[in-house]
Amino acid sequence: MPVGNNTGIIRLLKADEIECRAAAVSGKGVSLLLYKDARVDQKILDETFGVFGWKRSHQCIDGNLYCTVEVRDAKTGEWIAKQDVGTTGYAEKEKSQASDSFKRACFNWGIGRELYTAPFIWVPAEHADIQKRGERYSCNENFSVASITYNSSREITGLVIVNGKGKRVFEMKAENTDVKATEKDSISKTQMDSLNAELERTGVSMKTVQDRYKIKVPEEMPQELYNKVMAALSKTKPTNAA
Repeated sequence: MPVGNNTGIIRLLKADEIECRAAAVSGKGVSLLLYKDARVDQKILDETFGVFGWKRSHQCIDGNLYCTVEVRDAKTGEWIAKQDVGTTGYAEKEKSQASDSFKRACFNWGIGRELYTAPFIWVPAEHADIQKRGERYSCNENFSVASITYNSSREITGLVIVNGKGKRVFEMKAENTDVKATEKDSISKTQMDSLNAELERTGVSMKTVQDRYKIKVPEEMPQELYNKVMAALSKTKPTNAA
């Protein structure tokens, strides 16, 4: 049973505790938002303050559901409260407001506040399962955070997003001196594997790519050029296509 770390310091979210949600979808791609769920909040509260060191309650004020999360000061025994209001979801209104108000109150305690420093995350259509129904687009792809790094100010400095097939679809490289940084803007081993897979699928040779884009060492090509090459290959039909 968690007894708390006795420091009162809220730790940063791990990659597998962060979920991705589509914010806007078009025929060109999808933008993503990072978020946490209530189970993560409960887990971190237990870890930090112990299962008996915090409590939650809900109050209805002017028709809106608020959540108050109280934490017990280990030194004085005093209960300290922070509160926030929830928003309504499309289904199960009361449950949606209760969960949302709890998560917002936990943001006030600092749980997941680092997500507010996330970059704009855009995934091109070729890396997302986008469907059009009438005049509206929807994305059926599942995205997840493969890795994330922070600096000493608790800001996101490195981020890798993969799709449901494990393919890297977004990457923000760590550049802050507080974290381990790459020496130059070159592609990763995973991206090189993806490039080789595309070459095999299309039947295009590596030499053809090197000659066309004036690449001396494929593993050292910059991210921008890699994206251009992959975009071109994605529009190329496979060798066995009719």
